[in-house]
Amino acid sequence: MFMGQRHVHGTGRRHRLAVMAAGTVAAAAVVTGCAGPGPAPAPGSTAPPAPATTVVPGTALVPGGVTEAQAAQLCTDLEGQLQSWRTYTPTIGKTGLNGLVGTWIAQNNLDALDFLQDRGRIDVITTAACPGIRQEAVTALEIPDLASGLIGF
Repeated sequence: MFMGQRHVHGTGRRHRLAVMAAGTVAAAAVVTGCAGPGPAPAPGSTAPPAPATTVVPGTALVPGGVTEAQAAQLCTDLEGQLQSWRTYTPTIGKTGLNGLVGTWIAQNNLDALDFLQDRGRIDVITTAACPGIRQEAVTALEIPDLASGLIGF
């Protein structure tokens, strides 16, 4: 180590947490910034018009409150990590699980605070969308459920 340098244990973890928190704040700002007051009521009416009920394929909600497409992406992401989680220690795998879930939340503009308050949502989503992949992940990570492997969510 050079003069004046300090070695700080855990700096990488704190940096990752700070980056994830910043992403959460940015996503929240985008979501709340996009929410407008909605359409004005028709003259003489006090209620706004009813929203359209057209369902786009992949946008139906699955248990856990995400779209089919979002759930499918989470399942695909989990499946892509299974081999490495089987190869490395469960501790390293849990770190990967946290990164994967944090990235998935940010990419889909989901509310990270909702997942922080209810980590079990990940299990609800994956049980509905891909129970086999979920079980393989739980087995590889040596945890009773995915929520148990999430730290900070």
